[in-house]
Amino acid sequence: MIKYLDLKSITGLHSTEIKAAVDAVIDSGWFLQGEATERFERDYAAFIGTSHCVSCGNGLDALTLILCAYIEMGVMKAGDEVIVPANTYIASILAITENGLKPVLVEPRLDTLQIDDEQLEQAITPRTRAVMIVHLYGRLAYTERIGEVCRAHGLRLIEDNAQAHGLRYGRRRTGSLGDAAGHSFYPGKNLGALGDAGAVTTNDSELASTIRSLANYGSERKYVFRYKGRNSRMDELQAAVLDVKLRYVDEDNLIRRSVALDYIEHVMNPLVGVPSIDYWRNSVFHIFPVMCRRRDELQEYLHSRGVQTMIHYPIPPHRQRCYAEWGELSLPVTERIHAEELSIPCHQAMNKKDVLAVIDLLNGFGN
Repeated sequence: MIKYLDLKSITGLHSTEIKAAVDAVIDSGWFLQGEATERFERDYAAFIGTSHCVSCGNGLDALTLILCAYIEMGVMKAGDEVIVPANTYIASILAITENGLKPVLVEPRLDTLQIDDEQLEQAITPRTRAVMIVHLYGRLAYTERIGEVCRAHGLRLIEDNAQAHGLRYGRRRTGSLGDAAGHSFYPGKNLGALGDAGAVTTNDSELASTIRSLANYGSERKYVFRYKGRNSRMDELQAAVLDVKLRYVDEDNLIRRSVALDYIEHVMNPLVGVPSIDYWRNSVFHIFPVMCRRRDELQEYLHSRGVQTMIHYPIPPHRQRCYAEWGELSLPVTERIHAEELSIPCHQAMNKKDVLAVIDLLNGFGN
């Protein structure tokens, strides 16, 4: 069986260092808000290229805390609008609605699978306060046009960087391109913990301070609560593990991109659409998406021949029961992506034999 994602093998690449880091935390006797977390926050801010990194419990909390902090700072209020891609994972949208804000869904482009910047300006209303871009699948969502529109209309630019650790835009990394960014370190990410963890990066000192308080019950100092906050903290074990794995993100991403290039250059089946070379240049391939009108048939074909795959994602947000109020929305590009996308194995622990086996199977589909 060729696993979709072999977390045991991926973790095993650096197991000696990870075990040593975990042992150091255990020996310290300090498990929350200690030196390991401070060190990771410092190192990750330097890696991303921002002044601040505030760790938290998970990626959803990171996005939620950004918006909550903006509300506390008076930048936004309940009922304000946040533009977001229609084909994103549900967490991007949950963060908006949890804060009493209104998501405005904008269709993606089929070639990039990212928000269509040509449709952005027409979605802006007097209530729009921010644009949330999502570097979905590890592919760059930011464009100069998006930056120009946000500046012209005085909008905050928020990045959902959950799937794009290490991705670059010129000399800068995603997570530093907007006003704030939310990061997830869920185990399956390019930079994954051994459990849930997240962070916010920003150059805004007031925002960072507000988020840090909100994530710690709303407390600015012990037992003094300025905000109605929450408990969202990264533990010392996860911080220590992440600090080890952070050293290898760029190296691991190069391997992912090498696997992806093999797919792009050698999958020739017209029934299976692979990303373009332009897509490849702007991605760290958290997910390698192929598009197929016979997607379910292709998934079963691969499974029966020993290849695990996943669908990201089978039901678009506007068709989910929790957002039943959007049931009448027609978003044909989003709906096509969700009906055709299939994610195939693409990670740093894959060997050449498995990559070639997947290529051969994809080329043999439908013959």
